[in-house]
Amino acid sequence: MPGPPPLPFAALPVFWLIGSQLVVAALVLAAGRRRPRSAVIVSAGALAAAFGWLAAQVGTITSGGVVVEHLTWVPHLGVSLDLRLDGLALIMGMVVTGAGALITLYSGAYFKWGPPTARFVGYLTAFAASMLGIVVSDNLYGLFVFWELTTITSYLLIGFEDEKGSARAAALQALLVTGVGGLAMLGGLVLLAQQAGTSSLAALLADPPGGTVTTVALLLVLAGAFTKSAQVPFHFWLPGAMAAPTPASAYLHSATMVKAGVFLLARISPAFHTIPFWTPLVVGIGLTTMILGAWRALRQHDLKLLLAYGTVSQLGLLTALFGMGTPAAVYAGVAMLLAHALFKAPLFLVVGAIDKQTHCRDIRLLDGLARRMPGALAVALAAGLSMAGVLPLFGFVAKEAAFEALLARSPWLLALVAASSALTVAYTARALWGAFGRKPVSAQADLVGAKAGGTPLFLLLPAALPAALGLAFGLLPGLAAPLLEATVGTAGAGALKLWPGLKPALGVSAATLLAGLLLFARRDAVERLQRAGHRRLLAKWAPTGEGIYRRALAGLNRSADRVTAVVQSGSLPVYLGIILLTVILLPGSALVLGTALPRVDFGGHWAQFLTGGVVAAAALAILRVRRRMAAVVLLGAVGYGMAGLFIVYGAPDLALTQLLIETLGIVIFALVLFRLPPYFREARWRLGRALRLGVSAAVGLFVTGAALAVGTASRPPPVSAYFNENALSAGGGRNVVNVILTDFRALDTLGEITVVATAAIGIAGLVTGAVRSRRKRQEP
Repeated sequence: MPGPPPLPFAALPVFWLIGSQLVVAALVLAAGRRRPRSAVIVSAGALAAAFGWLAAQVGTITSGGVVVEHLTWVPHLGVSLDLRLDGLALIMGMVVTGAGALITLYSGAYFKWGPPTARFVGYLTAFAASMLGIVVSDNLYGLFVFWELTTITSYLLIGFEDEKGSARAAALQALLVTGVGGLAMLGGLVLLAQQAGTSSLAALLADPPGGTVTTVALLLVLAGAFTKSAQVPFHFWLPGAMAAPTPASAYLHSATMVKAGVFLLARISPAFHTIPFWTPLVVGIGLTTMILGAWRALRQHDLKLLLAYGTVSQLGLLTALFGMGTPAAVYAGVAMLLAHALFKAPLFLVVGAIDKQTHCRDIRLLDGLARRMPGALAVALAAGLSMAGVLPLFGFVAKEAAFEALLARSPWLLALVAASSALTVAYTARALWGAFGRKPVSAQADLVGAKAGGTPLFLLLPAALPAALGLAFGLLPGLAAPLLEATVGTAGAGALKLWPGLKPALGVSAATLLAGLLLFARRDAVERLQRAGHRRLLAKWAPTGEGIYRRALAGLNRSADRVTAVVQSGSLPVYLGIILLTVILLPGSALVLGTALPRVDFGGHWAQFLTGGVVAAAALAILRVRRRMAAVVLLGAVGYGMAGLFIVYGAPDLALTQLLIETLGIVIFALVLFRLPPYFREARWRLGRALRLGVSAAVGLFVTGAALAVGTASRPPPVSAYFNENALSAGGGRNVVNVILTDFRALDTLGEITVVATAAIGIAGLVTGAVRSRRKRQEP
């Protein structure tokens, strides 16, 4: 299906929106180390400007408009970049940019404006650009590219403190889990594009395909969404990622990265929720994740882990709501998505401030912070009460909308969500009490609390603004309602009300609050019950996702060690023998079975025989010499002889290339040989002398036969004529070689450049690491 007509690049503001963030990230990473304050200001300013532009589009979107941009990249291959800004993309884009700007400012104070600040905010800005790409992409393949960019940049953020083994392990775990899910999703997206006959997401959802292939494709896409949004059984990577610095946790694991999966579900669920397997699978996974995450949060003593398991639970609720696919459920899901960003990011930021002031996150040791950090207490109360769904916060308004949608679908679903909401109230109370409450503990807790001072402005203000916005949206839900309706595209799909009236959903909310407070009051009994249940049941019988991951990784490492021990014996003759035997057995067999004996014409110029004789004599002499340098000289003679044969056959360009390469090779050999003994030494190799001679003879016969067969075989018309005729007209160049490299075989050249660049990055990393290690050893 052809896309819309392309626009001039200057008229593509959404492209500029993403591109500007990537440019800023590159500049900050390249030049921000010396001026970390400037790096923070530039990155935060770029994200704030993007937020401002998106906010300016609210009127267009709420009035039914959509911003669509199309940029043709490779027209002959049908490759284009398509972006689409609608209601859902606008809400997520504003969350990504707004939270990114605030957390960037927070990062400066968190890292005390030191040199690591610039590197961190550079990674964070690159991640924000990748997330923006996901939410506005209208091309399935573009969506996957941005999806994987978030995987890479989140790996850098989670493992930012790379001197810690726990951070490196957590980053690798997140990379492997979400990366494997991304590969599965790629397969699903390709199948969907083939079935629908288009790679446009909007066109696909407007006319969704059906059939068995579509079912397989959707299962693969769901695998990618479930891994990204930490759904059971892939939920374990998110709590493990709490090894990241707190600003990364606040951004990735509350407002952005973990929302990518549920965002994709919100996109595609309205079109596919009528497929028989969809609702039972997606809603079932979401409800299981919701209950498990909330239950696990009640046994955590680390504040970040407590919030992480709470995030797992709330992501499960979002998955269940979007999995239902009805307008009312999607409306409530988007409201919950926005509310979650407004209360969870401030809570993470407050925990980071507590950690920086006390160097402790253990709720058993924190004490007396309510008096010493009153600003942090106020922010935590506003965000925590919203998370618990207490009137008049936006969390309450969104939860009421969710209860109404669930009640209309099934009372049993509402009962399960209500049970999870009671657990949410309990772990919210646990977090607030654990961080700020007085505890009858030993003087060690008083000592930890006594370390705290006032909260610095840049650690408090970025947390206070979204918490205040949650209060404003709760008191005036009409501010967010038009934009939420634009995400569903149906007026009246849902309603946000501060006071919903005396309805069953309100009674369920009151019951969940009372039940949650009762669970908190009986927290010691709940902890004992959890420990007993885990010890008797889960630890012995139920395999966990993390346990399966660790066993699979350990098994993979053991298999790799065994395979390496067999195939990497350390013997160069063995390696060479395996390569040569493979050549003899595979293409050699095909040559013997499929090729008739060629008829060879030995006529030619006398110089051909003279040059060939020199090459043969030099090759035979190599077998007899004992000195390494003599062997190198004779090997060079073979190469120069080949250059002579090229000249005889009228190919001076090939001869010149051969001469240059041969000369360079001799020089490199000579430099290396200065480090080696002058004479060859007889070594007793595992392969016997007769076997080595047999392999050598077989390889010689194969090469000779292959050369004769290729030289005498019938050949189609050479492609060189096409290159010569079309270099100027089709390729736009006069140098045929350049046109071949940059036009006719451009993809091959791109692949080669990618390989070289990847190798260069690896070499640079090794050299840089070696230099750093040397400097550390030299430091006193």
